[in-house]
Formats: sequence, structure tokens, C-alpha cells
Amino acid sequence: MRILGIDPGLRTTGFGVIETEGAALHYIASGTIKTDAVDTGQLPARLKIIFDGVREVAARYQPTCAAVEIVFVNVNPQSTLLLGQARGAALTALVSTDLDVCEYTALQMKKAIVGHGQARKEQVQEMVMRLLKLPGLPGRDAADALGLAICHAHAGASFAAMAKATKLARRSHAQYKRGRTY
Repeated sequence: MRILGIDPGLRTTGFGVIETEGAALHYIASGTIKTDAVDTGQLPARLKIIFDGVREVAARYQPTCAAVEIVFVNVNPQSTLLLGQARGAALTALVSTDLDVCEYTALQMKKAIVGHGQARKEQVQEMVMRLLKLPGLPGRDAADALGLAICHAHAGASFAAMAKATKLARRSHAQYKRGRTY
């Protein structure tokens, strides 16, 4: 299975491609899609760069599925909205190439790679380098994208097995008692 990981960002979107053979992980490629060439006030042009870049990466490396980071809410709502739009451009590019897309939070990825959800970027870089036997540290955004791909390589099969075994459904109702959902 070939997995494309995407770490969305409005200035820099990281990507990483790995291949799995059983439990073995193999590095294929990684890098970034930068929107620095366009003025920060031209949001549609920056989103187009992300969209085109992700489509180009998907066309070049022919992944079988993709993993994308779920955006968390920042202190600054404007930054969160802009990041969400960059993420939307990346997701749209992936689904337009008919890829199955799975989503993971930064916390899930860090737990899968480093072992705890509060890991620093440097720790993620170091563990990705070790897990993929790279000669040097990958860039920060590329390391996060590779981490998402590794996370999916480990967790994706489990989630697929659970989905086959039971029908996953949201609760249709809930009662609240002292802040708890039943």
C-alpha cells in the first residue's frame, strides 16, 4: 500500500509518501508545497497553488490512499479559518483524484509516532527519521506529513477491520446528567 500524508498549511503544505509491505515501512518521497510566491492578500491564488501541488504529488507518486491532518482551533479564529481553507483545498485535490482520505488529529499522529500527544516538532522529526531509516532529519512540515502516513499505516488496517466487524454510527440521542453523555 502506498500512502500519501498531507500536513496542510496556507504558507507551507507538507507531503510525504511511504509504502508498506506488511509491517515494513519504506520511504518514497517528501517535501513541501509553498505559496510564498503569491502575495498573502491573494487567498484564492494561494489555495490554487495548494490544490495544484497536491494533485501533482498524487499524480506523480500514485498513492492508494491519503491521510490528512485535522485542523484544530487556534486562539486566533482568523488563522483557524485560513488554515481550514488550505486544508479544504488539499482535501478537494485528493478526492478529485479518487483517493480514499483518512483524517487524523495532530495528537493521534504524535501518539502513533512518538508515544505521547504533546511531542515537539523536533521529536516527530527524529522518530520519523528513525522509523523510515532516513539519512537525515526531514523538514518540519514534511516530517508531520510522513508521520500522518505512518500513523495511517499502523492505524488504518485496525479502523478498516473495526468498520467491517461492526456498523459504526453516531448516537441519535443522548441524555446529559452533570455534564456526562449517556
